[in-house]
This record gives sequence, structure tokens and C-alpha cells, in this order.
Amino acid sequence: MKIHKALWFGLSCIAIVLLMIAFLTPWGDLTTGHIGLLMLALIVVAIMLGFPTAFTLMGMGVLFTFLAYYMQSADAGRSIGQTLDLMVQRTYATMTNDSLISIPLFVFMGYLVERANLIEKLFRSMHLALARLPGALAVATLATCAIFATATGIVGAVVTLMGLLAMPAMLKAGYSVRLTAGAITAGGCLGILLPPSVMLIVYGATTGVSVVQLYAGALFPGIMLAALYVLYVVLVAKLRPDMAPPLPVNERGVPLPPETRALAAAGYTRALSGMVAALFKGRRNRDVPFGFLLRNMATALAPLAVTLLLVAVVHHGVTRPQVVYDIPAELQLGSGGFDTGSGLSEPDVGGLAEPPSGELAEPPSSDAGASSLSEPPGTPAASAAPGQGAAAAPAAAGAAAAQSIPAPKGFWIFVAVCAAMLVVFYAALTWARLEIFKMLMSSFFPLAVMIAAVLGSIAFGLATPSEAAAMGAMGGALLALAYRRLNLPVLRESVFLTAKTSAMVCWLFVGSSIFSAAFALLGGQRIIEDWVLSLGLTPIQFLLLAQVIIFLLGWPLEWTEIIVIFMPIFVPLLNAFGIDPLFFGLLVALNLQTAFLSPPVAMSAFYLKGVSPPHVTLNQIFLGMMPFMGIQVVAIFLLYMFPGIGMWLPTVLYR
Repeated sequence: MKIHKALWFGLSCIAIVLLMIAFLTPWGDLTTGHIGLLMLALIVVAIMLGFPTAFTLMGMGVLFTFLAYYMQSADAGRSIGQTLDLMVQRTYATMTNDSLISIPLFVFMGYLVERANLIEKLFRSMHLALARLPGALAVATLATCAIFATATGIVGAVVTLMGLLAMPAMLKAGYSVRLTAGAITAGGCLGILLPPSVMLIVYGATTGVSVVQLYAGALFPGIMLAALYVLYVVLVAKLRPDMAPPLPVNERGVPLPPETRALAAAGYTRALSGMVAALFKGRRNRDVPFGFLLRNMATALAPLAVTLLLVAVVHHGVTRPQVVYDIPAELQLGSGGFDTGSGLSEPDVGGLAEPPSGELAEPPSSDAGASSLSEPPGTPAASAAPGQGAAAAPAAAGAAAAQSIPAPKGFWIFVAVCAAMLVVFYAALTWARLEIFKMLMSSFFPLAVMIAAVLGSIAFGLATPSEAAAMGAMGGALLALAYRRLNLPVLRESVFLTAKTSAMVCWLFVGSSIFSAAFALLGGQRIIEDWVLSLGLTPIQFLLLAQVIIFLLGWPLEWTEIIVIFMPIFVPLLNAFGIDPLFFGLLVALNLQTAFLSPPVAMSAFYLKGVSPPHVTLNQIFLGMMPFMGIQVVAIFLLYMFPGIGMWLPTVLYR
């Protein structure tokens, strides 16, 4: 019955599109632009009927490209040659796009991390660490999904694994089916927004926006969306305890090893002070090996070491003096040397002119004994004497060191916050929390270090996205090796799935490029631009219209089709309304989350249904996703009202 409902919904959408084609197309005054709009409507119908997106775009693009050329020349042979030339040029341009190099590397990293079997340990440690919060299991599920989705970016894998791992535990604890399904599907979809995201690479390659700036801009909106999910779960657990019962006390603890129990029995309640006392009072703790104390001390002091290293790096960055280069006046912008203020201009004469004299003349010299060669402009006068220049170098270095910038007030506030956090951490570090922290060290921190290394190298300009993706792929392989999961079958399967996904993305780009060329040749883009500009919309109204259209498109289409088909239509309009393409891209990226949470094409619901118990219905999963879709709308509104959430980091780093 459910299949019949979904089928009727899909057929109804197709019928609506066909009726719009039939009644809105001016059949009596048909132009090439109208044919372009007809092609756009037909591609939506074909995709909804289930045809492969990439080859449908390619085939329809080739067909309508030939039609566009034939309508211009009425020569079939010439039109076929022009169509084939365009196919080759567009395919070559796609395959030489540097932005796409990072896709197979990030996908390979995701498949290796998925097979390292980290998610079970991560969920267990996050569950114990957050056990005191209301709705602890759902919060741990969202946190695990966010972390693991950031490391993999593969929505289907995250939703499936969490459905196998978290869903039985949540249902056994008495959680509502809707809340359980919504938390798993919404958390698993965070990987398409949080960097390093393949979706952002596809958007950047399609629209020409910098992928690096997209990564920097999407970081805080992704964290904000995950925080809103957690806030919703906590509120539901507080207001409706029947939907998310609190965990029993016996499930909040962790068993202690014999050595730790011996230390706790000796009267030490805090882990750090107890281990320090045990080191100096070894005779009273003969049952506790010295190596065990050292290992646990190193684990407990790891946050202190990391914080000190972070403070040192930040201090070096904020106190480093700014390097000022001595640029000659004629080379500075606006001086008239190379920058005239209006770009390059043609010379005054129509061609090359003869020199004023028939013979070459010696350059004028004011002093017969001096060299006719003069120093270039901008050379310091002190360099005339070599000995003085050599002696002045150490003095200049000392002067530069003396001019180091004093640490600003914000740095000391940062140090105070770090110190307060360390005090709270060590004051609350009991023996049980130390065991939970050790579990986090073995599950959460390896992933965190890998993600921080990949994103940090991109954000601070140490590596391009492709180079960082290669480093991430190596990090994924090292993680799988460290957890003894890197073997030939795992490597073979990861390579095969990476090749399959990368081929799909590349063919999708080729088809999209040919389709966009046909759409532009027919004049469909011009008709849409003229229509939108004739409405007299303000920038706010245009943004609302664009986001509503993208939101509605997320119901029948996936994010790949929305990006490659409709973004080339929206982006050229941004300049007319004075909208930053980066900000528009962040709104779109946040909005495209709905493509994985919108029935009937919500693939995450079908992933979860495939591994859920028989009594969990697809309608329950869909109803569970609805509140999280509403949270996405709230997140889009917050990003629009406070653009600094997304624009602050790329502005600080790159503008």
C-alpha cells in the first residue's frame, strides 16, 4: 500500500509538470528560448521516471544541441559536426577541472574510515560521556553521526551503520520510534554539509565559487545545524520523558580495571591527584604497576599538553610582526607605472615608430669617473657600501625582533578560558570519567586529529583541497591499519566503490556541461533572466524565491540534480541583485540538506528502513524526519538574518 502511495505521488508530480508544459507553452509563437524551457521541464520528468541522471542529461543535451545548431543553419551535416565538437570540448573541460581531483580522494578516505570499524567504539564512548544529558542516547547518536559523517561524507554508510548500532539500543531504552528514526537520518545527512563535503566540491565546480571558501563558510552553519538538532532532542526529552526516557544509573557507568579499583579503594577520589600521590607513595600501592600509572598519567595530561601547544601557536601567530616590503613608487598600484586605473589601453600610435635618431646614443652621465650604470629605483642607499650592509643585517634582525607585536587582550581572554576549562576538566576527572576519556582517546580523537589536519591544512593555505584529500586518504589508511582492518579485501572493495562513485560524478558533470551548453544555445537562460528581472524583485525577495524553489525541488529530486541542473540558472542572476555568490552557496548548501530528508525521494529513510526492525514502518520514519526538516528551515532563517555565521571565517581567512 505504501508503494502505491509513493507511486501515485510520483505520477501526480509528473502529471503536474506535463500539464504545465501543455498549458504554459506558447505553441503558436514558439521560439528557441521556449524550446530550452521545454528541455528543462522534460529533463525533470525523465529523472522522476527513473532514468539515469547523467546519461539523460547527456542524451537530451546532445539532442537539443543538434536542434539548436540546425535551427540556425538548416544544414544537418554541419550541425552534427558542431554538436560532436561541443561534446568533445565540454568533456575535455570537465576532465581537466582541478576541483574534481579531490572527489575520489575524499571518497576513498571515507570508505577506509568506514571500514576501520570506529563507529561502534565512537558511539559507545559518546554514549557514556553524554549519559547525564536528557535524551542521552539520541544526543550521542547525533554527535556520533556528525563526527563520523564529517570523516566519511557517505550518507548511506552512516545511516545504515547507525541504524544497526543505535536503533536497537534506543528502542530497547524506550525511545519513540519517530524520534529514533529522525535522529539517525538527520544526523547521518550532516556529512553532505560539513566539510570536507563532496556536495560543496560539486557546487564549487559547477558555479565557479572557491571550494576552499565554501569549506570555511560551511563549517559554522554545519555546527549550528547539529547544535539545533541536539537542542531539539534535549527539549523533547525534558518535555516528553515518555519519548526519551532517562538512562538507568547502572547504564551510565563503566567497569573499572583492577588497578584503578585498587587506587580508588586507597581513598583517592580524583584521578590526577590520586595518580600523583600513588607515584610518590609506591609502597602503599604494590598492586598497581608503575607502568600502568605512567600510561594513565600520560593520558590524563594529554589535554594539558595539547592546550599548551595550542596557546603557543596562537601566541606566535598574534605577536608575529607584519612583514612590510619596500615596493618602489612606480610599481605601486595607482602610481601610473603599471596600473593606469582603467586596465590595459592601446598605444597612441597606430604602429611601431622609428627612433628619433638614426644612431644609437650613449646614455648621459653626470660624472666621467662614475659608472654609467645606476642603481634601480627603490634600492636602499645603505647598500652602496658592502661592509655597512653586512654589518646592518644583524641590527635589522634585532630591530624586527624588538618590534614584535604585543599580545592583544583577546589572546589573554583565550588563555583564561583555556585555563578555566582545564581546571574544570581535572576537577571533574574521576576514575570512571578517566576510563571514558580513555575510550574517547581511542575512538574520537584519532578521527578528530585526521579531520583537523585535513581542514586545517586547507583553511590556512598549507595545502590545496586535492593535496589535503590525498593526506586524508593516507590518514584513513593509517587509521584502518592501526585498528587492524586494512587488508586486501577491504582495500579492493574501497577502491572499487571509490571508482564507481567517482565515475558517476564525472559522467554527471559531463552530462550537466553538455546540457547547460544546449540550454544556453537555445536561449532558455536569457528568457529566465528577463522574466525574473521583469518582476522587480528586491534582493531579499529574490533570495526567498530561490530558496523556496530549491526547497520544493528537494522533494522530488536529489541534491546532485538540483546542483548540476538548476544552479547554473540561479548563479548568473546574483550579479543583477548584488548578492555574494559565496553567501548564496552557503544558503543553498544548508537548504540542500532537505533533499535527503524530503519524501518521497528521501534516500536516508530507505537506508534506515532496510536495517530497521519489521515493526518500524516507512511512514513512521518519514514522520520522524519532519521536525528535523523544520529545524533546517530555522537554520536557513538564522543564516540569512546573521550572515556572519557563514561569512565570518572566510572573510577573516581569505578576504
